[in-house]
Amino acid sequence: MAVIVLVHGSNHGAWCWSRVVPLLEQKGHRAVAIDLPSHGDDPTPVNKVTLEDYIHATQMAVLSSDQPVILVGHSAAGVTVASVAERNPEHIQHLIYLAAYAPQDGDSMAEMRKRAKRQLVIHAVQMAEDRKSYVFDPAEAPKLFYHDCAQADVEYALPRLSPQPIAPQMEPVQLGANYNAVQKSYIICTDDHTVPPEEQERLTADWPTDAVHRLDCGHSPFFVCPDKLVDLIEEIIT
Repeated sequence: MAVIVLVHGSNHGAWCWSRVVPLLEQKGHRAVAIDLPSHGDDPTPVNKVTLEDYIHATQMAVLSSDQPVILVGHSAAGVTVASVAERNPEHIQHLIYLAAYAPQDGDSMAEMRKRAKRQLVIHAVQMAEDRKSYVFDPAEAPKLFYHDCAQADVEYALPRLSPQPIAPQMEPVQLGANYNAVQKSYIICTDDHTVPPEEQERLTADWPTDAVHRLDCGHSPFFVCPDKLVDLIEEIIT
């Protein structure tokens, strides 16, 4: 049986999958959520982190499995999981983008965000003095990430948000034949207030119809509808 490796997006950590992991395990799947460097419980200084560090951390989770991996990347983690698929295609059974930036060769996450006709998050970004990381205005973060979540989930998430290193989001990915050969699916969040839904549709416009799925929710389905998310992941991989 494949192992499902869950990779969080900007400012988050493994904690955002706290409901998803046990639900997957209840269905008989092995599931692992990781902290990227400087996030969650990882002690790496935020101003030292690069995209290569993100890739290495994710690779370690993939390569430590003795089974094929279902690799799930949320939001900004799209560039990381794509890079891991390029480097380790033989270990990736399926790559799932969840409201994520699905890159092409040479893309950076920052450039992909800038292409969107609607810029939903930039007004809430608060840059660190050294301009190597940023946080989101706590008054705006609930509207962006958790607008459809229960208040208890918002109160759980907000104090756990961590500064986001900028370097990993500025560095372009290198993708080629290995990445292209990996089976991929995309889950569009149709009421997303972070990555515009129409941008998610644009990113997948030339994908096979049966590789694109939709959840009627905002940017955090792991909180608002973890059961539906797990059911959809299971549908995709089976």
